[in-house]
Amino acid sequence: MAPLPGAELVQRPLQLYRYLMRCCRQLPAKGIQEHYRHAVRQSFRVHSDEDNPERIQQIIKRAIEDADWIMNKYKKQN
Repeated sequence: MAPLPGAELVQRPLQLYRYLMRCCRQLPAKGIQEHYRHAVRQSFRVHSDEDNPERIQQIIKRAIEDADWIMNKYKKQN
């Protein structure tokens, strides 16, 4: 599974959240989708008090890279 279009447009946390939730919908099984949705929500709760713009951009970049890796992982399994 290739990364969803629009990853390069993600600049703010809310955009990242929506992007990651769209990625979750592309995963093959409901159980897998629920697992990653839960992980995304937890991560947003953990980082909700982050106010350093540089750190926020680091988190966004890493989250997109991780999502791409996960999407590719499940692509290879199918």
